[in-house]
Amino acid sequence: MPVGQCNRKMPIIIKFWLPVLVCMGFIFYTSSISGSDIRYVFAFQDVVYHCIIYLILGLFFARALKNTYPNITLSKIIFLTIMFGSLYGITDELHQAFVPDRSVSGFDIFIDGIGSFIGGLIYPLRKNFSSRGKLSKGFIDG
Repeated sequence: MPVGQCNRKMPIIIKFWLPVLVCMGFIFYTSSISGSDIRYVFAFQDVVYHCIIYLILGLFFARALKNTYPNITLSKIIFLTIMFGSLYGITDELHQAFVPDRSVSGFDIFIDGIGSFIGGLIYPLRKNFSSRGKLSKGFIDG
């Protein structure tokens, strides 16, 4: 690969994949917090947290896929996003097994997959809304 192409690809990798890595790092960090240090605020907060953070991870991952591989199909984006989110959810749960007062939960992995699925749907389908003027372009656009 010529040097010029390599230099142009680096900003693309940083722009689209860095948010994925930052989100993964945030998940890892929050999973490192001892269960006794987590404040209970409302019922089912664990489920809500898992769904929202993995939706965001799925959104960033789908965005990175679409902008790295422009010809990728919607079905591949959704499939890969669900697989990625679920696999990262598994590693997250395994990590929690070593954190005091935290436990491994298959249900959390399921919710991680659901959140990833929703994020994987939102990114490619956002153009349908933005073309109708219902959703403006924002930080998620590539």
